Amino acid sequence: MFKRFSPNYMALLLLLDCTILQVMLWLSMQLRYLLPYGQEVRAEWIPQWVYAPTLQLHLAVAILWLFSFLMISIYTPRRIVHWYEEYQRVFLAHTVAALSLAGVLYMAQVELPRLTYAYFYLLSLAALLGYRSVLRLWHRIQRQNPNGVAQILLVGAGDLGERIVAEFRHQAWPGLAFVGFLDDDRHKQGHCVAGLPVLGPLEQAESIIAAYSVDEVIIALPPRAHDRLANLVAILHQLPVRVRVVPDYFSLSLSGATVENLGGIPLIGLRDPAIDGFQRLVKRLVDITAASFGLLIISPLLLLIGIAIKLEDHGPVFYWAKRIGENGQRFRMLKFRSMVVNADKMVDQVSRKDDAGNTIHKNPNDPRVTRMGHLLRRTSMDELPQLWNVLIGEMSLVGPRPELPDLVEKYEPWQRKRFAVPQGMTGWWQVNGRSDKPMHLHSEDDIYYIQNYSLWLDIHILWKTIIVVAKGKGAF
Repeated sequence: MFKRFSPNYMALLLLLDCTILQVMLWLSMQLRYLLPYGQEVRAEWIPQWVYAPTLQLHLAVAILWLFSFLMISIYTPRRIVHWYEEYQRVFLAHTVAALSLAGVLYMAQVELPRLTYAYFYLLSLAALLGYRSVLRLWHRIQRQNPNGVAQILLVGAGDLGERIVAEFRHQAWPGLAFVGFLDDDRHKQGHCVAGLPVLGPLEQAESIIAAYSVDEVIIALPPRAHDRLANLVAILHQLPVRVRVVPDYFSLSLSGATVENLGGIPLIGLRDPAIDGFQRLVKRLVDITAASFGLLIISPLLLLIGIAIKLEDHGPVFYWAKRIGENGQRFRMLKFRSMVVNADKMVDQVSRKDDAGNTIHKNPNDPRVTRMGHLLRRTSMDELPQLWNVLIGEMSLVGPRPELPDLVEKYEPWQRKRFAVPQGMTGWWQVNGRSDKPMHLHSEDDIYYIQNYSLWLDIHILWKTIIVVAKGKGAF
C-alpha cells in the first residue's frame, strides 16, 4: 500500500486504539464520582458498593472492540482513504462494540453504572476520531516534505494510464505524487500526458527510478504490450520499489473488479457485488426492519387506498410491473395501479422524442392516469406496496430504480453497471430530479451512488426523499 497506509501505520492505529479504549474505561469510572451527575457516589464507596473496572472487563473491551474494528475494516487502507469514510467506519464499529459490551454485561449479570457506560462511549468516540484528525492534519503538513510522500512512476502513457491518474486525482488520495510516465512511444517522450511528463522508454526504468527516488511503480500497459512485462518486472524486482500491475480488463466489469487468490493463481472478478459482505448485511437488516415496520404501520392507509382505487373504475388494485433488478435479474415490482386498465397497450399514444431523439415514456399530462392515480403519483403513495419487494429481497429501500426490460435492451455497456447493487424504492437519481430526468438518460447518477456507497449516503437519500416527496417535485 502507498506510503502513508503502510503496515507500520496500520499497526500504529491499532495500538493507539487499544490504549485509548483502556484509558477511557478507567477515566470514565473516575468521572462517575467526580462529576455532579446522577446519584452521589464517593470514591471511598467504590470498592464496597460500585463495580469498578476489573481485568476481565478490560479484556472484554479489548476483544470486542478489536473484533468489531476488524470486521468493519477500520484497518483496511482502501476503506479509509477519505476522512468521511474513516470516520463513519469508526463510528459504526465503536457503536457496534459498545452495544455488544452492553449485551455481555447483561448476560454476565455485571452492574456497570449507566453514566460510566455513557462517559466511556462518548469519550472513546471523541478520542478515536480526534487523534485520527490530528494524524490527517499532520500528513497534510507532511505533503510539503518529499520524505513523507510516496513517489509513483507509471509505466504506460495510454488510455489506461490516463484513467489511473484521473481516478487518483478524483479520489484525492493523500500522501502520494506522480513523477511521470515511461512509454516506448517516441511521439510521447518529452511531452506531457494527463499533466505528467513522459520521462523516457521502458528500458530506462532503472535509471529513472533512481533519479526520482521512486517508491512505487504502477504498470498500466495495454494487452499488446504485455510481451515487455516479464522483462520489466524482472528488472524491477532487483530494485527497492513496490510493483503493481493494472490489467486492462476493467472496462469489462460491471462495477469495481476484485482480486482473489486460488492456490497462487490471481483471479480477477469482473461481476462481483459492488457492496461488500458486511455493508450488504447491514443494508439488508435495515431493509427487513424498515419494510416490516413500514407495512405494519401503514396497513390501514394501504387498505383505504386499495378501496379508493377499486371504487373509481372497479379495476385491479395492484399493478405488477416487469422490471430488471440486481445483476440483470427480472422480477415483478408491485405498485398501486394509477392508470386505466390496459394502459400498457396505449403507450404509443403518449411516447415522445426529445431533441436528441431519445424516447421519453413519462408525460405530465398522460391521459391514461386516473384521478386517483394523479393523487397517488403526486404523493408517491403508488410506490408504497414495493415495501413487499424490499421485504422479500427483490429490492432495497435505497438504490438505482428498477428499469423497464425494453429500455435495458437499449443500454450501452457502461450503463449496465447500475445493476451491480440492489435496485431501490428511492435513489440518488430520484432525489436529484425524479421524473424531470428520465433515468435511462441519466445512469451516471446511479453509477455515482454505486461508487460512493455508504450507510450514511443511504440515510442522506432517505432524508432527501422525504423532502422531495413533500414538495411533490418531478412526480407525475
